[in-house]
Amino acid sequence: MEHVAALLLELGLLFLGLALLGLLARRVQLSPVPFVLLAALALGDGGLVPLTTAQPFIEAAAEIGVVLLLLALGLEFSPDELFGSLRRHGPSGLVDLLLNAPPGFVAGLLLGLPWEGALALAGVTYISSSGIIARLLGDLGRLANRETPAVLSVLVLEDLAMALFLPLLVVALAGAGPAAAAGGIGLALGAVVVVILAAQRHGHRLGRLMAHPDDEQVMLRLVGLTLLVAGLAQALGASAAVGAFLVGLALPESFADRARAILGPLRNLFAATFFVAFGLTTDPGEVLPVLPAVVLLGVVTAATKVATGWFAARRDGVGVPGRLRAGTALVARGEFSIVIAGLAVAAGIPELGPVATGYVLLLAVLGPVLTRFAEPRGLRPALPR
Repeated sequence: MEHVAALLLELGLLFLGLALLGLLARRVQLSPVPFVLLAALALGDGGLVPLTTAQPFIEAAAEIGVVLLLLALGLEFSPDELFGSLRRHGPSGLVDLLLNAPPGFVAGLLLGLPWEGALALAGVTYISSSGIIARLLGDLGRLANRETPAVLSVLVLEDLAMALFLPLLVVALAGAGPAAAAGGIGLALGAVVVVILAAQRHGHRLGRLMAHPDDEQVMLRLVGLTLLVAGLAQALGASAAVGAFLVGLALPESFADRARAILGPLRNLFAATFFVAFGLTTDPGEVLPVLPAVVLLGVVTAATKVATGWFAARRDGVGVPGRLRAGTALVARGEFSIVIAGLAVAAGIPELGPVATGYVLLLAVLGPVLTRFAEPRGLRPALPR
C-alpha cells in the first residue's frame, strides 16, 4: 500500500507540475518542450528531487509516447501529399539533408562519440520540430502565408526521411554491419511504398474498421492496432516508431481528422511523459561541460535551417521577407530530436544525452524567438495566452 501511495503522489505532483509548465510556456509564448526538459533535469539523476517510485511507470509510458508521436505524424498527411511534396520540393529536401545532417555528424565525432552516436546526432540536428513549428505558424497567423506551403513541404519530407533513418539508426546502434544497415533501409523503403500504395487503394476499408460513433471505441481500436503493429515491427528488428508512422499513413484522410482530435489529449500526455523520461536519464551536471559545443552547434545549424527555408521559399517565388520567415520557422528542434537521442542513450551511448538535451533546449527557445522577430514590428500579432 505504501508503494501505491508513493506512486500516486509522485505521478499526481508530476502531472500537476506539467500543467503549470504548460501555462508558463504559453505566458512567455514559447513551446513547453524546453520547460519540461528543464524540470525533468531537476528530478533525475543529480537533480534536486529525484523520482524513484514512479520511474518504472514513466519509462514504460515514454515508449508509448514515442509510438503515439509517430502515429500522429503519419496522420498529418496523405499519400497524395507525400508524392506532391516529393515532386515539388524534392530539391529542398535534399538541401535540407545536406546542410543540416553533416554538422551533427562532424560534431559527434569531434566530441568523441562513436560513429553510431555521431549518426544519431546527425539526425538530431537534421529534424525540425513539426509540433513546435505547426503551433507557432498557427499562433502567428501565418498558415495562409505564401511561404507556408514550402515550410510544410520541408517538414513532410523530413518526416518521410525519418521513416528511413530510424531503421538505419536502430541497425547501427545494434552493432550490425553496413550490409544489415542497407537491408534495414531497403526494408523500410519497401514498407513505406507498400503502405502508400495500399492506402491509396484500400485505406477506406481500414478507415471503416476503425470508425465507430463512440469516440472511446475509436481510441481503443486505433491505439490497440498501433501498439500491435509497433510491437511486431520491433520484434522483426525494425523500429516500433516506424510501425506506428505507417499505421497513421495508411489511414484515410477522411478518418484522420477525427483520429487526431480523439488522440490529441492522450498523445500530449504520453509525449510529455517521454520528455520527462529523457530528462530523468540526463545528469544536469553533464550538460554544462558540453555547453560551449552545444551553443556553437546550435548557431551553425540555426543558420543552415534558415538557408533551407530560404531556398525552399525561393523555389515557390516568395519574396525576401517571406524567405526569411520560412527559414526562421524551421530552426526549432524538439520532440523527434529527443526521440532519436533517446534511442542512442538506450542503446548504450549516454554521452549523447547531455548534448541533445542542451541542443534542444537552446533551439526550442531560439527558434520561436527568431520566427517571431522575423516579422516586421508593426505586423507582429499578439500570441494567444
